[in-house]
Amino acid sequence: MISTKSISWLTGNMARALCAALIVGGSAPAEPAWATSEPPVAMGSKHITVHQAKNVVGPTVQIDDQGFVFAAWVEEDKDTRTILFARSDKPGGALGAPVRVNQAGENPYYRQESPALAVRGNDVYVTWSMTHPKITSDKPFAGELRLSRSGDGGRTFAPSVLVNDDGQVIQHTFDSLHVAPDGTVHVAWIDGREGKKEPGTFAARSTDRGRTIAKNLKVDDETCVCCRTALATSADGVVYAAWRKIFDGNVRETVVSRSTDGGETYSSSVVVGNDRWVYPACPHRPASLGVDRLGRLYVVWYTEGADETPAIYVAYSDDQGRTFSDKKQLNRSKGTFPDHPQMAADPDGRIVVIWEEQSPVRREVVASYSIDRGRSFSQPVKLNEKNGQTPTVAVNQQGTVVMGWKEHAMPAHRLVLQTMQLPMAAVAVGKAGSHGP
Repeated sequence: MISTKSISWLTGNMARALCAALIVGGSAPAEPAWATSEPPVAMGSKHITVHQAKNVVGPTVQIDDQGFVFAAWVEEDKDTRTILFARSDKPGGALGAPVRVNQAGENPYYRQESPALAVRGNDVYVTWSMTHPKITSDKPFAGELRLSRSGDGGRTFAPSVLVNDDGQVIQHTFDSLHVAPDGTVHVAWIDGREGKKEPGTFAARSTDRGRTIAKNLKVDDETCVCCRTALATSADGVVYAAWRKIFDGNVRETVVSRSTDGGETYSSSVVVGNDRWVYPACPHRPASLGVDRLGRLYVVWYTEGADETPAIYVAYSDDQGRTFSDKKQLNRSKGTFPDHPQMAADPDGRIVVIWEEQSPVRREVVASYSIDRGRSFSQPVKLNEKNGQTPTVAVNQQGTVVMGWKEHAMPAHRLVLQTMQLPMAAVAVGKAGSHGP
């Protein structure tokens, strides 16, 4: 049983807090005009769905250029797990009635993360891991990676197709999903089919709107086993994949690889932050990617670095991921543990990063944004009301953002979505003579 309500949140309080914020990271230049002027962001209403289920995983969100909001999540009741999808009935509005994604007999893997979600026009794509039909007691984590597709805007979903082509009873999960400008559907995930001590990062694509999947491609070895992959594409079709890689001595670094031929081949991976984080296990914390119309690639990630201090960083690349800028720390709180960052970037280089701030008694969801292609960021500002977790974010070409998270509330779970309109970019991206920093 799901009930829905909308809570208006006065735009002034949030907007004034954001625009009066200090600019973080390094020795900042003079405070830009947008930090002291009238509130530059407009907050939409909070839309809350209440879920009377044993457990809820998610959500993942998307927003189209008309402002319609889309979300996918997993509900568990007794031994039944269901992947659900819903869209708003109007731009920035509350979600409508949810639609089941997985078919009867398709049982999502019991440790399923939020489904990966991509929307292009009336086509809706969802990837998720299904409990392997040949699962055994000695292979309890085995699953198949599935792609579900709707061609009618999410009103109905066709039977899913199998993404991994190895046929092995192993785990195929921690997937990411992205639709390129030419309509090619790209998928990346973690895969142990070669039987090595550490799994690999694999990718595949569909050129027929998700009906069939091309041959799987290994992108790299030595992948951290449960830090989810990330994907993004540039306007000219370059595909970027990110994951956490293990180096000698249990050093775990966020890395990026690129494909300049539409996903047929990928480059060698490049270390983003050179954090030198030594950790003898998988942190279970993914990176996030975005690209603006000039091809600047943005990466956000979590690390504890050589000094074992939890932090969230952002860096960018202007040469297709061959080299990266100095990293900038986003979290500012001294008494909390930052976690699970996610990012969205629009064509003008406006960026929103959302993450958790954990304390011994609270889990907050905070957001920070940049309107100058990552040069400066607003002070993180709290979004949630009750204990929140698993934040997610997306942005459309007009700079309209949708943010989502899960809140713990007795006796039910709550999924919260809220939109935010970013101000005009401080740097004119793609206009003659003004290409920004």
